[in-house]
Amino acid sequence: MKDQLGHYYHPAPNDKKTRVYVRRNADDIEFRLWRSDNEQVWDQHGWVPYEAIKQAAEMYKEMGRDADPMLFYDISVAKVLLNEN
Repeated sequence: MKDQLGHYYHPAPNDKKTRVYVRRNADDIEFRLWRSDNEQVWDQHGWVPYEAIKQAAEMYKEMGRDADPMLFYDISVAKVLLNEN
């Protein structure tokens, strides 16, 4: 999907309030979060390279956290969206 902010997908199909935007930056894909019920999320958090997300996921795993950022920031979906346009 695409709007004035760019290409996006819903990380959870039943949550239409949350969008993850994607873009290419040089050789990397970057992600940025947007929430309709909290506009500050977009303003306070910039674009995050996929490599940084992978590093954060590894840190979460080492800390024993159950959360997995890799489920939220889906590189496969991002590539499909960006390759369509």
